[in-house]
Amino acid sequence: MADKTIEGLTKLAFLNGINALKQINVNDAEIRIGAGVSITELELLMQDHHASFAAMLRRYSSTQIRNAATIGGNIANGSPIGDGPPALVALGARLHLRRGQQRRNILLEDFCVEYGKQDRQSGEFIEAMSIGHQADNLRCYKLSKRFDQDISAVFGCFNIEIKAGKISDARIAFGGIAGTPQRAKHVENALIGQDWTIGIINEARTKFAQDYAPLSDMRASAGHRLQAAQNMLSRCFYDSQGVPVNVLEVTS
Repeated sequence: MADKTIEGLTKLAFLNGINALKQINVNDAEIRIGAGVSITELELLMQDHHASFAAMLRRYSSTQIRNAATIGGNIANGSPIGDGPPALVALGARLHLRRGQQRRNILLEDFCVEYGKQDRQSGEFIEAMSIGHQADNLRCYKLSKRFDQDISAVFGCFNIEIKAGKISDARIAFGGIAGTPQRAKHVENALIGQDWTIGIINEARTKFAQDYAPLSDMRASAGHRLQAAQNMLSRCFYDSQGVPVNVLEVTS
C-alpha cells in the first residue's frame, strides 16, 4: 500500500503482489485458475489439457508481455478481440466474481453483455475461473496479418464432440467478429445430432450469417471475417481427419 495521494487515490494495491489471485488448482472435477495467473503460466498449464489453446497462447504478444499479462485482465478488459475468452467460452468456463466477502459464479459467455458492458457490479472483481475436465476436442484458429505479436482479425474456437460418427455436442465461440466474444449458436444447432461429414459442415457454414454481422475495419472487411469463420469450421473438420491444415506450410 502507498500512503501518498496520487490523483486523489489514497490507497493503492499492486495486484501482482496478491498471491491468492495467482493460484492454480487441478482436482478430479475441474481446473481452477486464479485471475492473476499469467499468460505464460496458463500456456504451460494448457499444454497438458488443451494443446491447441496452448499453441495459440504462444502467439500472444511477446515473451515479456506474456510473463506480465494475466488471464483475468484479458477477460476483464472486455475487448471483443481478446484471445483468451473465446477459447474459455468454448470450454464452458465459469467466472468466480467477488465483492468483499460476497461471491457469485456465472458463465463466462454471460459476462460480456454487449460492447463495453459487463455483468459486473460496482466493486466486484474477477477472482478466478474454472473449467471442467473434458476430452481435448478444442481447436483454436487465429487469423491475423502477422503470425506473431498481432491482434486477431478473427479468432475461432471449436469444441466439438463426436460419438459413433455423430456430433453429440458443439460449443463454438469467436472473437473479432462481434461486439463481444460470442458463441455461434445457429451453427452449433445445425451440427448437433448430425453426421460428422463435410456435407453437414458445408450446410452449417451458411448459418454463420445468422450468428454474426461483423464490421469492417483496418484488420479485415466484414465479408472477409464471415468467410474466415466459415473456412475455420471446414478447417476444424479436416483437422479432425488428419489432413494437414498448418497455414505456415506453403506448397505448390
